[in-house]
Amino acid sequence: MKERSKKRQLGFTLFELLAVMLIMSVLAAIAVPSYKRSQIKAKESVLAEDLYQMRRAIDAFFADQQRYPNYLRELREQKYLRDIPRDPFTLSNETWSCFPPEPSDNGQIAPGNCFDVISGSDLIGLNNVPYQEW
Repeated sequence: MKERSKKRQLGFTLFELLAVMLIMSVLAAIAVPSYKRSQIKAKESVLAEDLYQMRRAIDAFFADQQRYPNYLRELREQKYLRDIPRDPFTLSNETWSCFPPEPSDNGQIAPGNCFDVISGSDLIGLNNVPYQEW
């Protein structure tokens, strides 16, 4: 009789297993969205820093050369950037878009095709601003 009661106490009941699974599901439901949001925030920080560094390199190029670069690779070729960064949302360094300079007040346009650079991603940021407008 003692052996039989020992066997019953060795395992978990179905109710105990379901309770543990429920608790784990609730914790996962809370943690996963928070984790995904923090991943997006990290990518947004990388995007903002990449844009800042590329725009800074474009300005330095203009200050030295008296013209804007014709394409982003020129910044790398002239050693203003070590390499063209990878867009954290498109996962490519080929999706950046360059914009030519606009005419100044006297109607002159500075030479070069890459006055400003934006992300090629069509996603919208956590601040509800598309990444192409950063």
